[in-house]
Amino acid sequence: MFGSRSKDDQSTDADVSDAVETKQVRPAEAPKGRPTPKRSESQAQRRALAKTPVTRKEAAKRARETRRADMARQREALASGNERYLPNRDKGPVRKFVRDYVDSRWCVAEFFLPMAIVILMLSMTPSAGLKNISLLLWLFVIVLIVFDSIAITVRVKKQLKERFPDESHRGARAYALMRTLQLRRMRLPKPQVKRGERP
Repeated sequence: MFGSRSKDDQSTDADVSDAVETKQVRPAEAPKGRPTPKRSESQAQRRALAKTPVTRKEAAKRARETRRADMARQREALASGNERYLPNRDKGPVRKFVRDYVDSRWCVAEFFLPMAIVILMLSMTPSAGLKNISLLLWLFVIVLIVFDSIAITVRVKKQLKERFPDESHRGARAYALMRTLQLRRMRLPKPQVKRGERP
């Protein structure tokens, strides 16, 4: 009962373990079901696993560093237009097309701030005639911006339906209007097309 096992028992155990091993080994030509990671990525993962934080303070410090690195990548992507690291609100072919469409044309709304400063200065003068002119200018500018914004949203909607019929267009028109309100040089992501160039 407590003695050594017989040779037959040992041989059956060996056969079972061989069978289990052969089941677990994947044939060389069989697909893995996922792409092979780059060497740099796998090394980074190994380093991250090896450097597991010991204390809560160290974990928080590491999280801050990771967040800082992500933000730096995002800033670089916003300057270069690199799709990979852009924020979620700017990602995707629909948003890229909307950006290019707005950047390729002149918009009245982008000059709102400089015009507002001029109008404000005119309204602060003691002359009643200049104050009246500033009020008329305000009305004129607002009407122009409204008409230009309506035209942009209608055209953007039409272009998106033609070019991206299967993609979601949710928020694209609001995204276009928000971009028109910014001066061209202040826009992020930076414009990738010249004025007059078709996106």
